[in-house]
Amino acid sequence: MAEEIKEETKPTVPEFKKPLVKMTAVELKEVAMEIPGAVGVTAMQKADLLSSIREYYSLEDEAVEKKKKVKKVVPKATIKELKGKIIELREKKGVVRETGDPKQINVLRRRINRLKKQTRKAVQV
Repeated sequence: MAEEIKEETKPTVPEFKKPLVKMTAVELKEVAMEIPGAVGVTAMQKADLLSSIREYYSLEDEAVEKKKKVKKVVPKATIKELKGKIIELREKKGVVRETGDPKQINVLRRRINRLKKQTRKAVQV
């Protein structure tokens, strides 16, 4: 009898909707179920599923680029400027207190409080 030599052909890699790393475990299980000879797919964790899919399709690890958060650059005022603003707001608060507008008094109080916090932060830096 003549022996038939079977050449191992690489399986064609299907087009995934999104990168494997971004897929959920359920989506990865669906992909892994299509692999012939895969055993225990339903009990596998995400990491195991990823490794078995990559091994079968002979894929390399995909590096997912994370977007870097850009911090807002807030121009910092000097302590002297901040304290000057606090003094102005206190004077304004005294005038508003005579009129008796509680909302405006509360707004000024919060602004003063915020400026005080900024002066404390400015000292630490």
